[in-house]
Amino acid sequence: MFNFINNMFRSAEQQAVESSTSSGDGDQKKEQEQKKEEKKYLEQEEADEVRIGGRPELTEEEVMGMTVDYINKLKNNYSDNEKVCAKLDKFLSKFDAKRFMKNNPHLTYPDFYMVIYNETEGLLK
Repeated sequence: MFNFINNMFRSAEQQAVESSTSSGDGDQKKEQEQKKEEKKYLEQEEADEVRIGGRPELTEEEVMGMTVDYINKLKNNYSDNEKVCAKLDKFLSKFDAKRFMKNNPHLTYPDFYMVIYNETEGLLK
């Protein structure tokens, strides 16, 4: 009897069965089932990326064209500041669409504008 009580290697299911039969409550069984369900949901792997609306990925030509348009709009907004325009021209001359797409894979239109904003933000100061 003491060997059974002091057995440290009993499984959690055996302990739950023993305690539920001794107490007469069915609540512990429900709790165990709920814990198993929660564990199942926690163990499931979910994708880290979320695609919004299934937008198509950009091609290299689209990225280059959108970059030129974006830089030209910035130059129009900062036409009175020659230093900013010179920085933007330099950025555009050094811009490599392949490398940009390699550093930022699976770009969609909204993604592009977030990334290009972060790239050019420092040039406007």
